[in-house]
Order: sequence, then structure tokens, then C-alpha cells
Amino acid sequence: MVFKLLLVEDDAEIREIITDYFREKSDGTINIDTAETGDEGLDKCLEAEYDLVLLDVMLPEIDGFAICRELRKNSDVPIIFITARHQENDRLYGYHLGCDDYIAKPFSLAELYAKVMVLLKRARGMVIDEVMTVGRIKLDPYRCTVFVNDAEVILAPLEFGLLKILMENQGKAVSRESLLLRLWGYDFDGNDRVVDNHVRKLRKALGNSAAQIKTVFKMGYKLEGR
Repeated sequence: MVFKLLLVEDDAEIREIITDYFREKSDGTINIDTAETGDEGLDKCLEAEYDLVLLDVMLPEIDGFAICRELRKNSDVPIIFITARHQENDRLYGYHLGCDDYIAKPFSLAELYAKVMVLLKRARGMVIDEVMTVGRIKLDPYRCTVFVNDAEVILAPLEFGLLKILMENQGKAVSRESLLLRLWGYDFDGNDRVVDNHVRKLRKALGNSAAQIKTVFKMGYKLEGR
């Protein structure tokens, strides 16, 4: 199965790095078209069918947010933003417009590739069981829902992301530094204790299942089945 992607990015080096990595990693099963301006990217999106679109936000002519808004008028193609704008308001606005995921620069090529493959498989109906379960907690990463004892729990985006990371690492300690990097990005200049504040909010939201989140002294947190 061959997938066709569009990468809209004005930085030539980033375009080349992503294209080369995906070509080698996928053994030729992913083909990437590129565009270096917003107008060019939107034109290509409207002229051809793609399995997924990678969008920079800050582009010449029209920005990535405007492209996403236009595409969502009549297309459900998976969209991932790749951008240096990684403040919470920017991420929330991207999701509001209809993007499927958001990755901040500088980023891991391996992580970007993994995100792309998950969305491609989901779009092609190749993902069978998407729900993550740890003890009494169930999380659907694509419907953005969380259930505790079969009752839905509404989480803010940061708490949802925090829980998802802990569930992905069930039984393993995750450092505050790692959580900061993944949720707030490289440029965050605050104290790592901000993680503790959001863990407190998450525990409160989880109610009786709050005890599943264990504090690892002088390191961070882990999630256990009970």
C-alpha cells in the first residue's frame, strides 16, 4: 500500500530532511509532494487527493491555519501541524480548526513518522483497537475521550496529554523533564513544578482512580493498574 502526503513548509532544509527520512523509513511506500508557500500548498490540496497533509503554520502568503480552515470545508484528510508556535492557545486553535495532531519544532523525526503512520492507518481502517486501558481508566486518543469505571471524565487538553503519556508508559516512571518537553516544548522557560500542578488537576478529575498515578520521588510520575 502506497500513501501520498503533502508537506507544506517554507524551510527548504526541513522539507528535504522530512522527505528523505520518510522515503527511507517507509521503503518507498510513502510519497511526499512539497510546497513552500501557503498559496502553493492550498492549490495542491485542492487539485489532488492526499492521504495526509503536513502543515507549517507560519508560511508566506497564507498561513497554515487558513489552509486548514479551507480544507475542512469539504475534506476530512488527516492534518498535522508542524510549527514553532507551540503555546497552548495555538494548539487549541489548531484543534478547533480541525487538525488531527500538532508537533512542535524542533521535533523528533521518529515521533513525527509514528504520528503519521497512526493517522494513515486509522484513515484506511487499519487500526482495530485504539482504546488504551489501564486499570479502571480507558482513553481513546482519537476521539479524545476518557472513561473511569465507564463514566466519561472531561479533561482539559494538557491533562489529557499528560494522562495519555502516562498510559503509554504504564508502570514506568516518566520524568518531569520528559513531560515538560512533550507537553510544553523546548522553549518553555518556567519551573518543572508546573507538571505537579497539572497532575493534581488530573488526579482530582480521575476521582477514585487518582491513586493509580504514583509519585516517583525526585523524578516524576507513573501510572499503574491499581
